[in-house]
Order: sequence, then C-alpha cells, then structure tokens
Amino acid sequence: MRTSFHKILIANRGEIACRVMRTARAQGYRTVAVYSEADAGALHVQQADEALCIGPAPVRESYLSIDAVLRAAAASGADAIHPGYGFLSENAEFARAVQAAGLVFIGPDPHSIEQMGNKAAAKRLMLAAGVPCVPGYQGSDQSDANLLRQAREIGAPIMVKAAAGGGGRGMRLVHDLADLPDALARARSEAANAFGSDELILERAVIEPRHVEVQVFGDRHGHVIHLGERDCSVQRRHQKVFEEAPSPAVDAALRERMGAAAVTAARAVDYVGAGTVEFLLDREGNFYFLEMNTRLQVEHPVTECITGLDLVAWQLAVARGEPLPLTQDEVRLTGHAIEVRLYAEDPASDFLPQSGEVALWQPPAGSDVRVDHGLAQGQAVSPFYDPMIAKIIAHGATRDEARRRLVGALGNTCVLGLPTNLRFLADAAAHPEFAAGQATTAFIGRNFPPERLRAAEADSRALAVAAALWFDASAYRGAQFAFRSNGPARWPLVLGADGDRVNAHVTVLGAGRFRVECPAGAAHDIALLGRDAAHHRLAIDGLHTQATAVFAGGRLHLALDGQTRSFDDLTYAPPQRDAAAGESSVLAPMNGRLLAVLVSAGDRVVKGQRVAVLEAMKMEHQLLARRDGVVERVGAAVGEQLATRALVVKLTEEAA
Repeated sequence: MRTSFHKILIANRGEIACRVMRTARAQGYRTVAVYSEADAGALHVQQADEALCIGPAPVRESYLSIDAVLRAAAASGADAIHPGYGFLSENAEFARAVQAAGLVFIGPDPHSIEQMGNKAAAKRLMLAAGVPCVPGYQGSDQSDANLLRQAREIGAPIMVKAAAGGGGRGMRLVHDLADLPDALARARSEAANAFGSDELILERAVIEPRHVEVQVFGDRHGHVIHLGERDCSVQRRHQKVFEEAPSPAVDAALRERMGAAAVTAARAVDYVGAGTVEFLLDREGNFYFLEMNTRLQVEHPVTECITGLDLVAWQLAVARGEPLPLTQDEVRLTGHAIEVRLYAEDPASDFLPQSGEVALWQPPAGSDVRVDHGLAQGQAVSPFYDPMIAKIIAHGATRDEARRRLVGALGNTCVLGLPTNLRFLADAAAHPEFAAGQATTAFIGRNFPPERLRAAEADSRALAVAAALWFDASAYRGAQFAFRSNGPARWPLVLGADGDRVNAHVTVLGAGRFRVECPAGAAHDIALLGRDAAHHRLAIDGLHTQATAVFAGGRLHLALDGQTRSFDDLTYAPPQRDAAAGESSVLAPMNGRLLAVLVSAGDRVVKGQRVAVLEAMKMEHQLLARRDGVVERVGAAVGEQLATRALVVKLTEEAA
C-alpha cells in the first residue's frame, strides 16, 4: 500500500537533522526542526523550513519527550517524522505513538524495534534463527549471585553489557572475576541513567576482535538485502571513532556469509527500512552477532560513498510503501571510504568530553571529501548532548587513496576555542598499523597510551608566534614603546599556555616584525606578512608558513604545525595560587548532573579514591581525590546540575 506525506519533522538535532533535511528538501518535502532552549541558534534550526522549541536543555525535557515532539508535529502540520539516530530513534513506544497520531514513522515497525531493542531478547531470537552468537548469559535472573555463577561457567574475560543500550554505555570488560561485583554495580548505574533499565547480559569477551557491521534494508513487499559491510574497529570506551567500507578484513566469500547472516537476522523480525546488524569478527574469521541497530547509523556515509546510493532517500521511499530500488545482485561496491568522528574532547585527559564556545570552525573541502556537521559559526558545544562536532569522510578508488585524502582533509580542518581530538585523528590515520588495514578494537589502547596522548608543552615556535600576535594586537606597545634612545626596546611578556605561565621577551624590529626570546634560550624572528580573516601568512626565522588564529573570550587561539593552543596574556595578572590548594578541591570537569556523592564530611580519603560520579554528555565520569585528606565539606547535592569547575568536595589536611 502506498502512503503519501508532505512535511517531515526531524525529531533530532545537529548533523543528522541537517543530513535528513538535505535529502528531504531535494525530494520536494518541507521540513520541520525541533530544538531545545540550548539549541535556539543551532544550524539545524536555521536550515529547516519551520522550527519549534520543545523544551529546556536537558534531553528528558526536550528531545526525549514523546509528548513534546508530537505536539510540535501537530502545531506544524507535519505528517511524517524521521527520528534520526539516538534519542527516540529506537524507542518502540515513540514509533507506536507516531502511528497512533496518524503520522508516518520513517523507520521500522515498532515490533521490530522492540524485538531488537533489548540485547538479551535479541540474542535469544538470533540463536533461534541460527545466527552465530557469542557464548554468554541473557536470562532474567539478574542477581549478583547468579551473574557471578554464570560468569564462572562462561570463563574470564567477561564482557558486561546493558541489555537495553548501546554506544558503550553500561559496558565493562572484566578480566578478573573478583572485579565483577563492582563492574555490575557501575554498569547497572550507567545503564539505568542512560536507558531507564538496569538489565545486564554477560558475554565471553572476544579479545582484539574486529567490529564489522552489515547495512541491511527491507521493504513492505518482502524484500530484504544488504549493502555490504563497514569496519568500525577503531574505538575508545567502546565508542566508534573510525569507520570504513568495505572492511579490509573481509573478502568476497566472508562478505557473502556475513551478508546472508545479516539478512537472516533482519527477516527474523520482519524488518522494514534501514538497519545495521553488528558482528564481532575474530582472528580466525569467525563472526558473532553483537546487536542490531534499528535505525540509520552515524557511519552511513561510508556506505553511501561506495554504493553511490542515498540511504535517506531509500528510507523515504520505503516509508511511502515503494519496493527497494535494487535487488541484491544489482548492488555494486566501488572504491573505499573512511569516516572519522571529530569530537570536542581532550585526548590528554582520557578523552574527557569538552563543552564551550567554538571560536573558529573551518571544515575541509576537496575532491571526494564530505563533511557532515551541524555546527554554526560561534555556536557552543553544549554539555547537555553528545560532543561530536562533525563527521569527516574521504572516498578513493583504493583504501590507501581514501586514507591519504582523509589525512589531507584533517590537515585542512581547524577548530579553535576548545580541545578536540583532531590531532589524534590525524596521527591515528597516519599510523602504520591503520595504514596496513590491521587495526582491531585494541588499536587505540595499544598505540596511543596515556603518556603518548598527554599534551606536550607548547614549543618555542608556537610561543613565539603567540607572543608576536599578542604584541601586534596591543597597539600601544607597538606604537608607543617600540624604541628607546639606545635602540629597539625589549619588553617582557608573560603568556598563559595550557595552565603554565611562560616568560618571554619581545623586541619590535619593525612593522609586523618581532624577535621573541623564549625559555631555555630559544629565540625566533617572526614576521607577520599578511592575513585573510583568521588565516595568517608569516615567516618564522625566514621560513614562510601559515597559521590560523583568533582572539575570543580574552584569549588567543592558535593553530600552527598541526597543533592547536590557547594563550592568555598574564603579564599584569597576579601570580597563581599555590598548586596544593587546587588539589584540595574536587571540581566538576564540565557541566553535568551529579549522580552520586560517595563521601561525607569527616571521611578520610586517599589519592585516587572515587568521591563522586557526574553524568555529562551521555557518559558517567568518576571524580577522584587528587591527594590524601579529610573531607571538609560536600559542596553539591545529588541530582544538582553543576557548572564547569563547580565545587563538589573540599578536602583539608588529615589531622595528626
């Protein structure tokens, strides 16, 4: 039966909302955006034909509110809803509510979402359908005693997983079963907060596997096909960072077997629309069902690149009741595509998510480079939502051509104003193991340990350029104090560089020309040759190069030699407080909701002890004591929404 609709509400935000709008507009549909109060100036709001605010910033009061979304659809006259990914996209109750309101849900049927939405139930279903599964436990007895008993039968290492979730939340790898009770408690807490269910499953951990997923599509005429596989093995905290298609570990024979298993999985739930069946692939070529995502995936662009298809257009066609445009034999895979996720996060601090104003956003451009993003210039990365800024995708005739284009695209990308994983992505894409197509889920842990990711001190070149830009921006220095009677003046300048105070001296040699003396005897001649907005042409010791720099929020944000830094002028600032005083305060590292306080006033704590748990950007963050001491006071209440650097726990010296 054919179905018609004319106006589509996208029940999502950010880059996926912009992505869906792009295809919807191309097909002649009007689009409606929904937004929270925090997203009033967001790009997806600007790009939609119409937009409605659906609530405050917290997702439970806006993007996860079924009633708010349906009210927006009614107010705008939308007759179809596309859920995007995340939020309500895999919520069977939402899909039913959309259909009950007489609207078209551009996604699978509610019963398919329900069957695959719980990992335990999905695994039982897949075992019955003959799809290979990892040995484990997915029963209803959720007591610690039973789970420990089941774990002993399965054998360590064990993977603990939230039955209702995804995205790495509610997931723990346990090597020693003595650690299982703590892993169960933490996984339950994270799962309950993220998904509203604390049900868990246990699986035998497959060590250093590949994470390979298959894109499936079904229609209402009984057709189900696959569009090849994607390799999503490069992950951190069980969240994908790199995705590529096809997988370098999959040959034609294995592709046929995995594709057939994925189609079997989809048929088992009468699947309609776009979906992804995820597998673990071991070193011997055995694959095991992991889960099925009943929605469009973040990484769908790589499949679009190698098939030449628009998967959102396919979703719309299936929602209209049309048959799939191709049969399995007509699907062609051409070339190779690699996608990376650009996050606002600090790799030097265990990839801690970051929030704040984006001072400059310069996406790359070029042949066979695609950027999906939802960031408007000057927009803040909100602490309430996922910290992904953009997806950068490169396509080539071969894998190495795609990888080289990706490395070049990352080199032409610039984000200033807050820490990102941009340099890490470039280093990972250039790593020999990744270049050889051999990366597994252990890639980041093995090749990028904390000591390698730790932020390096700003080198003397960056310090010298920053000093020259600061001095040049201070017109009174350049004009009034450039020379003395005995020659050029040498002026002190104190820069704050990533928390450190750095002493430099600047001598003005002429218009736009400076000699900067840095610590450890380093000195550089800097010539500012010209600029185009934020892009500066300059010479460092005679070598012509380029830098990107902006002043925002009283700071200089600089991109040079593949590194981004932020500098403050502290020349007239008071000296820093004693470092020990800072270690006495446990502060919120970002805006978030305080889930738990694990200590009380008067408790003795030791360095590294967990004292509180903060929920921010879809993850739980353990807050640790930075030294031994006694809790003087607790500065925040459980459930409170905290600002960045808000006091959580104050320590005092332990009494003798």
